[in-house]
Amino acid sequence: MKTFDDFLRQHHAPGTAKRYAREVSLFFLSVEKKRDANYMEIMQYLGEVRKAKGPGNLRCTLAAIKRYFDYLNETGQRADHPAKSIRLRDQRHRDIQLQDLFSSAELEQILNKKERYKIIRNRNQTILMLLIYQGLTTGEIIKLQLSDIDFAQAKVKVQGGRKTNSRTLKLRPKQVLPLYKYVQDDRPKLLKVESNQLIINKSGYPENGEGISYLVSTQKRLFPLRKLNPKTIRQSVIANLLDSGMDLRKVQVFAGHRYPSATERYRQTEVEALKQAILKHHPLG
Repeated sequence: MKTFDDFLRQHHAPGTAKRYAREVSLFFLSVEKKRDANYMEIMQYLGEVRKAKGPGNLRCTLAAIKRYFDYLNETGQRADHPAKSIRLRDQRHRDIQLQDLFSSAELEQILNKKERYKIIRNRNQTILMLLIYQGLTTGEIIKLQLSDIDFAQAKVKVQGGRKTNSRTLKLRPKQVLPLYKYVQDDRPKLLKVESNQLIINKSGYPENGEGISYLVSTQKRLFPLRKLNPKTIRQSVIANLLDSGMDLRKVQVFAGHRYPSATERYRQTEVEALKQAILKHHPLG
């Protein structure tokens, strides 16, 4: 029978799977008959988490518990789903914080990274460019296969995920050469196991996402007072496209957003920033 860990790895990126497994293990410690837990027992546990850690941790906890019962349903160990109807009352702050975003010129600075080892230079440039020019998520990058790259058309096919649609995006001219050198020369030398995954870590195995986060973190020195990570890079790319005047629908397709409202949030933050600027410089209106 498929294990819960297998289920998580099948449906989520490695980092998310690890977090959910940890949250469920904590749930197991508090609920005696976890497989038979009912609605009230789950609600009581969520209340304990709220008191101990605050409401900010509840969303991940509830999502993990729901996935556990999804697993029991899928494997036939339980027919009902006691957590399915649970909704949190806490208002989730969904605004994108402009102070975390970077201009196109600032994103270009991230590419100026000196590499100690020549064999990973093109690989790292490929990763950073996919973040900065295509706005891909970490999960989308690690899903890329060799067959997803079309050098003749200078395009990359991005597989859809739980929150994003699949799409085909153009590669910028400056991306093609380092990507080609990585695929043709460096990747075969790095590879230690048979794999069609595009991005291989420096140890020779398929990248799981941790190396991408680490690579970006090495450039935090450029912006010591701001939040630099793959997520804020993607948010910056999307916001910059809208700011340049690109049509909302085109940006939605580019980003792989399922709904226009997800893209619209980046416009709303611009309006809010204008309001804040007016209040700061003209407090009396």
